[in-house]
Amino acid sequence: MKTDARLAESYRVCGEIARREARNFYHAFRLLPADRRRAMCALYAFMRHTDDLADDDRPGVDKPLALIEWRRDLDQALDGRPSSWPGLLALADTVRTAAIPPALLHEVIDGVEMDLSPRRFDEFEELADYCRHVASAVGLCCIHIWGYESDGGRAEALADRCGLALQLTNILRDVREDAENGRVYFPRRDLERFGVEDSDLLAAKTGPALRRLLEEYAVRAYACYDEAAGLVPLVAPVGRPVLLTIIGIYRALLDEIVRRDYDVLSGRASVPTWRKVVVALRSLPSRYRRPLREDAASPRKSDLVS
Repeated sequence: MKTDARLAESYRVCGEIARREARNFYHAFRLLPADRRRAMCALYAFMRHTDDLADDDRPGVDKPLALIEWRRDLDQALDGRPSSWPGLLALADTVRTAAIPPALLHEVIDGVEMDLSPRRFDEFEELADYCRHVASAVGLCCIHIWGYESDGGRAEALADRCGLALQLTNILRDVREDAENGRVYFPRRDLERFGVEDSDLLAAKTGPALRRLLEEYAVRAYACYDEAAGLVPLVAPVGRPVLLTIIGIYRALLDEIVRRDYDVLSGRASVPTWRKVVVALRSLPSRYRRPLREDAASPRKSDLVS
């Protein structure tokens, strides 16, 4: 098979994975031009496959070894050598085109490895570091695909805050599911401060102590969303709708958790599809607004054509 045909097939595989699995994110991907949408699908497919390797509970599967081999496959693909997973050819093409630092992809694998043998965090900063690996590194890859003005590192810092907001929202939504899998992300210091026991995370409903803890984390997440809004004018116009859609959908999820009075133990909070579509449609005008900073209108050298 010719190289161009192999690359097209690799992007097709990634697109199918994104359409099937992305849910919240795919509504945002559809707002992008075809080339950047393909790049986002390649990135998402890599993240999805990485998670799947870590979640593979079939008998006899050596998950740490699988992730070691996955790193090797990733490096081989980035070096232009054959790799075993069909989506890696598209990912390597995306990394080259968008000038994504390969270290960010390895940070994602690092984060997934942290969940293989879950360890308890003592302080919030340890949790924040975990979030940087599993979420913020992904956001940094995304802004390379969309194009952005760094503004002396401010854009990268805001992308980190955005990733933290998204991951804190996930943690709030999945309290019970994570606890059932032996994963407690709330740091010991905060659990002790609010008087929350591990058993409270598995109760039939949210008790007063846990509710106060969840409320504090919701406030932290909202503050991060507010900060992340400053990233929008620093992103190339073509990427602003997708950024706003992702932020809008996850913030709506956090709103739903709050609306339910933090009842995250009896059922999983979610955002209905119609609301996701509304969020996506409302984000579209952001592509045509003037940036808050005139120099933020200038694309990075590595930007794709808008």
